[in-house]
Amino acid sequence: MGIYLNSTNDKFKIAVNSQIYVDKTELIQITNRLMATESRFLCVSRPRRFGKSMAANMLNAYYSRGCDSSALFAGRKIANSENYEKYRNQYDVIFVNMQEFLSRTKDVYEMVNRLKKMITRELVKEYPDADYFDREDLAQSMQDAYEVSRCPFVVIIDEWDCVLREYKKDQEVQKFYLDFLRDLLKDKGYIHLAYMTGILPVKKYGTHSALNMFREYSMMDAGELAEYVGFLECEVKELCDAYEVDFQEMKRWYDGYEFSEVGSVYNPQSVVFSIQSRKFNNYWNQTETYEALREYIDMNFDGLKDSVLKMMGGEHVGVYTGSFANDMTTFASKDDVMTLLIHLGYLGYDFENEEVFIPNNEIMNEFANAVRNSDWGEVTKALILSKETLQAIWDKDSEKVAVAIQEAHFETSYLQYHDENALSYTISLALFAARNYYIVVREFPMGKGIADMVYLPKKEFPEKPALVVELKWDKTSQGAIEQIKNKEYGKTLEDYTGEILLVGINYNRKTKEHQCKIEEYQKNH
Repeated sequence: MGIYLNSTNDKFKIAVNSQIYVDKTELIQITNRLMATESRFLCVSRPRRFGKSMAANMLNAYYSRGCDSSALFAGRKIANSENYEKYRNQYDVIFVNMQEFLSRTKDVYEMVNRLKKMITRELVKEYPDADYFDREDLAQSMQDAYEVSRCPFVVIIDEWDCVLREYKKDQEVQKFYLDFLRDLLKDKGYIHLAYMTGILPVKKYGTHSALNMFREYSMMDAGELAEYVGFLECEVKELCDAYEVDFQEMKRWYDGYEFSEVGSVYNPQSVVFSIQSRKFNNYWNQTETYEALREYIDMNFDGLKDSVLKMMGGEHVGVYTGSFANDMTTFASKDDVMTLLIHLGYLGYDFENEEVFIPNNEIMNEFANAVRNSDWGEVTKALILSKETLQAIWDKDSEKVAVAIQEAHFETSYLQYHDENALSYTISLALFAARNYYIVVREFPMGKGIADMVYLPKKEFPEKPALVVELKWDKTSQGAIEQIKNKEYGKTLEDYTGEILLVGINYNRKTKEHQCKIEEYQKNH
């Protein structure tokens, strides 16, 4: 056994022995099915902390001849599959983490050279009787070893895209690296499986496609691997039941990534951390800070900020993903930036409707942090003052609320006021702090109609009043209140034991002023 050739199963053993482990071993069924076929090249891209390395460690533990993993996989889902024994620990596995090599060298050229030397050294040690033509040629050395062993290779590369991310503007270096991978993997009959994982899909270079043999499984289209992207809803519910955690709150915080094949997918790291700490918080941002997000949205391609504000207001926004070059610098439009944000995990993607959205509360907070720390004028100010605006509603201070919304009005900057939807984005930002205390529902069916926005107190804040918000355009705030009453919106909340506030907001296009009226709902009992 070696470090990179036929390594041990120790890393996967650590995952299995952890307090919380979700069995994803059936992924091996798929890789077994693709073994030694034209489809044996897989590039799996996921955001940070979505279990990429764990999956790579699992595949290494299963295929590597350097260990016996029979006890480790006993009782796991994969152990029931037909070909489980046939492939287990039967291959020469080359398993490398590219980030590790890149971190220990001064540039990519030295990184590739070091990698070739290290793996070749282990090949020679494993198969000393092979006739090595050129020990500086890794692909040839693998072929030479195979002639002696007749044991095919499985190649697993973790963090395959680190070069593209760290040398994001150096196209010459990127091309050199991609050509190295192509030379190592393409058209090599002795390679029965190649599994690469990273954040980005395979880089496109116009007509030059170095790694076009790879099938891509991404956050836009996970295909048959969708079940293994993150935690499924049923898995999260089972964990919540076992650890007595509020499932609905877990869903609001960490759900939102969706694939037609499996439905909801949750951020695994955040779910695990929230269970272990017994509280819901922003855990993902400990690894992927808001600075990265801010960098991209501050570019403001084609009115990108407009789209961001709509999504922060709960809307879905159309996106064209076909022009994305699968890197972090080649942006021709806001669509390219939003496509990158899908891969980074900042946006969910609706494949059927070709739309993006902010998936959950944790990511919404990331966007809010990015905006708060950017120069977005009225928008930044509105977010900072949102707690005061919310308090003004609780105090039934209509004038103060109207002033706050007026200050949050950003017609001249990023979003043109033209209908009640635009007004609702302003309200969402002005009341952003309400997300800490409320479940926010837009277009909520109530009584004889549909309320524009309803704020339902979370169960840990029963003392807060429920808010029923009605928006008007070129009418009156009193008219908004009357609509709430006439259509009996309040009756839907009659069983709510706390206070209910009716909030009517109007925007007058001529005066460009907002009006607000707040009344306490009088229950019939």
